[in-house]
Amino acid sequence: MKYIALPPIGVQRLSFYLAMEEYVARHLQEEGDCFFMWQVEPSVIFGRNQLIENEVNMDYCRAHHIQTYRRKSGGGCVYADMSNIMFSYITHDENVNFTFNRYINMVVLVLQQLGVNASTSGRNDVMIGNRKVSGNAFYHIPGRSIVHGTMLYDTNMQNMVGAITPTGEKLLSKGISSVRQRIALLKDYIPQSLEEFKTFVRQRLCQDERLLDLHDVESIREIEKEYLSDEFIYGNNPRYSIVRRQHINNVGEIEVRMEIKNNIIKAANIMGDYFVVGDTDRGILLPLRGCELTHSALTQALPERMDHYIMNLQKENFIQLLLQDNTA
Repeated sequence: MKYIALPPIGVQRLSFYLAMEEYVARHLQEEGDCFFMWQVEPSVIFGRNQLIENEVNMDYCRAHHIQTYRRKSGGGCVYADMSNIMFSYITHDENVNFTFNRYINMVVLVLQQLGVNASTSGRNDVMIGNRKVSGNAFYHIPGRSIVHGTMLYDTNMQNMVGAITPTGEKLLSKGISSVRQRIALLKDYIPQSLEEFKTFVRQRLCQDERLLDLHDVESIREIEKEYLSDEFIYGNNPRYSIVRRQHINNVGEIEVRMEIKNNIIKAANIMGDYFVVGDTDRGILLPLRGCELTHSALTQALPERMDHYIMNLQKENFIQLLLQDNTA
């Protein structure tokens, strides 16, 4: 695997590194598998399908100068600062499940080589005991898959708790009472400093380096403009007449907003921290349009393999979500 290094341009905004992943995926295909690490000033990054008002305490972020960004991968909202590390992995493999599992197992193996009792858990987490040290997400473009995640070496716990507002249901589903109780900080488990840890990871995962030049940097900044646009960050979230929300095991939090008239679905939108593996607009939202909100009509309209669009989602679970509080 090749490490992608930047020229000495200093610490960039989080959006720059998201754009860098995309640049590597689209323009450095001859390099094969690529990896790089990055750190940012205090920032919150939320998933492709999440509503910012559901996930981020904006008043706290403004008061503490914490920037907010949206990424193109699914999954949940995370806080990052200069005391933790972000990993980015770009590969040619388009098999989403295989790529994701390979990457997470790669991270677990690196931690185990340091003597840490690390393991995988749930959809996307790396754990030390029963505490989370790394959360990960992915998306793909034609011919390439991008996986990225956090590594909590250390972090400002007050900012992490204050900036992110997960729902009580999500916390309850994990059987814990606070965010603090489910986080592991790697500094408590290894003697290496943050920089020593970064060197160890790079040496274990990468055999070569590709140093980007200033032309590459300017191209990355062009891609970054999309990530900084209000349209991308805040999205278009019209109000709907019915909202259904549920945490589904091994899938995540799903919120469906529907415009209903005479018990017919006129429009729908899906949000949450689930992982997208297919075209949800075509595979799920289009079949819902014009469908009666009944079990029989939904069963006929929706595809049998919902997990072709949202990871691990079963058809009956989704139908039951849509029919919450509905007597039809």
